[in-house]
Amino acid sequence: MINSSNAIESRALNGLTVRSDVKNNVPRTTLKIDTDSFYDIKFDYDTFSGRVTDRDATSSIVKISSENKNTKFFRAGDLVEFKIQNNKEGEYCQGFVRSLEPDYFVMYAKDLFPCFPKEEYFRRGTVLLMHSEKLGQRVREASVYRASLLNKKKDFMTQLNDINNGIWNFEERKVMMAADFDRRIAEMEKEKLRALDELLTNKNDEIKLQRELAFRLDNVDKELDFYRIEKHELMFDRWHLDKDLGYPVYDKPEEIRPTRASGEKTID
Repeated sequence: MINSSNAIESRALNGLTVRSDVKNNVPRTTLKIDTDSFYDIKFDYDTFSGRVTDRDATSSIVKISSENKNTKFFRAGDLVEFKIQNNKEGEYCQGFVRSLEPDYFVMYAKDLFPCFPKEEYFRRGTVLLMHSEKLGQRVREASVYRASLLNKKKDFMTQLNDINNGIWNFEERKVMMAADFDRRIAEMEKEKLRALDELLTNKNDEIKLQRELAFRLDNVDKELDFYRIEKHELMFDRWHLDKDLGYPVYDKPEEIRPTRASGEKTID
């Protein structure tokens, strides 16, 4: 149902653009609407019939019932032309819609003289032939809007179908997701074992390298001891040599005598 009484927003559908300023003289043959909109371009939606169900004392305000469900598109102030069914050759009277009810609408009849004899009584139950270009325009606009709603519904149904498939296949998706995580966990376990094996191999290599370096350090220390240069004083070396050969020597090696500036040696 159209909410605005004056206009519908501009909508494009199948080459048809309906704007808020649609005129009453828009030819119906220009409408290209899908058959699901139930709009028939060959049908005259401007004309319909109704029956007087109630009126006021002056017959100016009349309540009309109609089997035409399109009367729901009427809005207050819409012009409706009507005449008595038994007087088809007469002129049309003019009325204006005042309010709407389900299957009923109330209109204000401006003047009944053009379509109804003054001397006759305007009875309840009188059948009226009605014509409203505004109603035909509203029906055309509603058909275009309904076609756009059908497209929207189709889009929503597609989305709902995807959601339903996701819900119905939840267990399958759950198993697939669990299997995927199990596969990734297994791969990570393999990577973990591979990394631990590599770490253990590196440790064994480092232990071997440690032993090799310690062995080489020991050899270097031995060579350092072997190639250490020592300084020995001659008297001390001579005393040890004479003592080893059995020559008479003092019990203790003689201290080295300091040398004076003149070159003479003194004993402290």
